[in-house]
Amino acid sequence: MDFQQRLQKAIERGQRANVAKTRAELDRVLNEKELQRHHTQYRLELCERIELCLKQLADQFPGFQLENIVDERGWGAAISRDDLLLNLAARTAGFSRLEMFIPPFSSSHVLELSAKATIQNREIFNRSQYQRLPEVDLTSFSEMINNWALEFAEQYAAKS
Repeated sequence: MDFQQRLQKAIERGQRANVAKTRAELDRVLNEKELQRHHTQYRLELCERIELCLKQLADQFPGFQLENIVDERGWGAAISRDDLLLNLAARTAGFSRLEMFIPPFSSSHVLELSAKATIQNREIFNRSQYQRLPEVDLTSFSEMINNWALEFAEQYAAKS
């Protein structure tokens, strides 16, 4: 094989490598958009579940106000109320709150559920549950939402 033929083959290999690299980059971008689309779909479903659970919880305990969370932390809902604690010595103000939200899509490609609960000014729990987007099981997230809401209800009922 003479130099001209080897040169032609080297150029063809370089062009094939460039095409493969371009294709791989395009696949990565499309995959990123697909993962983001899945995250949005899961977030919408879970936010509905969060709102439903917290609304039912607020209906059981008078004074709780339901609010939607839409900010830089993510999307979800919260219930809260101000408590007046009376004892023989003094009156003190208390605060109770349960919030659950889904943080925004990130480069880590996970779906995360975060929750924070406070009863009468004391933090009861601050938790996060996450799964990689390709492996998400919405049933387990729904069960987690239910369990955290039930745990809050039980502890709130025990302290009030």
